[in-house]
Amino acid sequence: MVKFLDLQKINAQYVDELKSATARVIDSGWYLQGIEVANFEKHLSEYIGVKHAIGVANGLDALRLILKAYIEMGVMQEADEVIVPANTYIATILAITDNKLNAVLVEPDIATYNLNISLIEKQITDRTKAILVVHLYGLVCWSEELEILAKKYHLKIIEDNAQAIGSLYSQNEILSHSLTKDRKTGSLGDASGFSFYPGKNLGALGDAGAVTTNDDILAETVRALGNYGSKEKYIHDYQGLNSRMDELQAAILDVKLPYLDRENNRRREIAQYYSENIININIVLPVLDNKLMIRDNQSHVWHLFVIRFSQRNRLQQYLTENGIQTLIHYPIPPHKQGAYKTLNSLCFPITELIHDEVLSLPISPVMEMQEAIHIVKVINAFIK
Repeated sequence: MVKFLDLQKINAQYVDELKSATARVIDSGWYLQGIEVANFEKHLSEYIGVKHAIGVANGLDALRLILKAYIEMGVMQEADEVIVPANTYIATILAITDNKLNAVLVEPDIATYNLNISLIEKQITDRTKAILVVHLYGLVCWSEELEILAKKYHLKIIEDNAQAIGSLYSQNEILSHSLTKDRKTGSLGDASGFSFYPGKNLGALGDAGAVTTNDDILAETVRALGNYGSKEKYIHDYQGLNSRMDELQAAILDVKLPYLDRENNRRREIAQYYSENIININIVLPVLDNKLMIRDNQSHVWHLFVIRFSQRNRLQQYLTENGIQTLIHYPIPPHKQGAYKTLNSLCFPITELIHDEVLSLPISPVMEMQEAIHIVKVINAFIK
């Protein structure tokens, strides 16, 4: 069986370093808000290219805390609107509604599956306060048009960077603010939320997340909100949460961070092989919007390699029968979930098509080329 993602094999690459790091934490007797978290936050902020990184409990909390902080700062208030892609994992929407904000869903681009930026402006109202972009499957969702819109309407841009750590956005010319030409996801907007769920490109050995930003006040507010609303012990300025990265997860992530670019490059190699060799005309392959070879294209870190097929379930069963494990990201869109009954009557045909047809193939930094060859051979032999 070709596993969808072999986490044991991934972590075995640095098992000695991981054991040393965890032993160091255990022996220290200090398990929260210590030097391991401080070190990882420093290294993450340097890697992303931002002033601040704040470790939190998970990716959902990262987004929740950003929005909660903006409310505490007076940037937003209850019932304000946040524009968000309809095609995303439900956590992106949960972060908005948990803060009693209204999610305004916008269709994706069928070619990239990311938010269709050209559709945003007509959804902006007097209550719109932010655009929450998702770098879905590992592909950068950004453009000069997006930045111009945010400036024109005085909107915050928040990144859901749960799937795209290490991706780069390149632009041909500098805009009015002081930014470098090539910027990593997590540094593009006003703030960004990260997930380090074990299956992510940079994965912990449990739940963990982070917020990154260049905004000093936002960073201070997020840190306090995640610590029971407290900047100083037993003094609580806000009605906060308990959402802190622990020392063990920070030490583990700090071991793995230096290997991230190498592992993302390996993912690109697998994606390149799939794209060049899957020739079954019934399969819709991922596309990128420039001429670079996939292995050289830094805008995608291939957290997932997602194909589309009109009879997705039959294809998945066929692959299972041929020893290939696949997953569906995601079978039911957020607006059709029971959690959002008030949205169930909405119609987003492109989103619904995507959720009906997508199938994720195995891809990982430890995947053997023989496994990729087997997968391609089996897919090419599939008859509609």
